[in-house]
Amino acid sequence: MSGRDERLADERLAAAIRAIHANPAHSWTMAELAKAAALSRSSFFVRFREVVGVAPMVYLLTWRMALAKNLLRGKSMAVAKVAERVGYQSASAFSVAFSRYVGQPPAWFAAEEDV
Repeated sequence: MSGRDERLADERLAAAIRAIHANPAHSWTMAELAKAAALSRSSFFVRFREVVGVAPMVYLLTWRMALAKNLLRGKSMAVAKVAERVGYQSASAFSVAFSRYVGQPPAWFAAEEDV
């Protein structure tokens, strides 16, 4: 991804990024993010990808997984609660997504952080 300053320098994209960061558990759609940026869906997608370096939904996934990692490192939250906090309807759906993204199940990730 491009540098943080460049992403936020584009006011329209910054509005969508702030929305994602403010409410990562929301079931964001491309239409909602484009609306937050006051752009058409196609213009938003192209502009986001050019400036940020990844597609909007990839950015959303990356943000959610970063939050999940931090929550799992904290050891104070069950996997199901982490799943809910980062926008997954079930612990199993979150576990599948986390495993694909990180390369191991969330419980293993949390256990490794103890070592």
